[in-house]
Amino acid sequence: MTEASETVDELPPGSGKTTTTVAMDFGRISLDSDLILYLFGTPGQARFWFLWDDLTRGALGAIVLADTRRLDESFAAVNYFEHDSPVPFVVAVNLFDGRQWHDLDDVRDALALRPEIPLITCDARDPASTAEALRTLVRYAISLA
Repeated sequence: MTEASETVDELPPGSGKTTTTVAMDFGRISLDSDLILYLFGTPGQARFWFLWDDLTRGALGAIVLADTRRLDESFAAVNYFEHDSPVPFVVAVNLFDGRQWHDLDDVRDALALRPEIPLITCDARDPASTAEALRTLVRYAISLA
């Protein structure tokens, strides 16, 4: 994080966050010997929304990673996938310090998330947890095919 970003990327007090995604992340993960996923990620801030159409073109699915400390920042992404994209998506509530701060039913209500959209928990810093979130997304996308 830089001083220049302080007015743009406001962090919650005590978050301990020291880095930020500049525009886009890329990764590759093997979930099984015959299942390799290529991952593209972008922050949810409004200045990155122009990337979403390009990132979702040809995508198997998407994960909206929701921070319940700033849940309002997830509204635009959920709205995009519900109304502006045919890409299947799941919402993953990010766990901090291994704690789930809010009941998932309350999060679903706050996001006005349709009942058929999977809502899961995930610790984005834990590789096993993120792999399970990706498996959930793949299973959901296959169920819709």
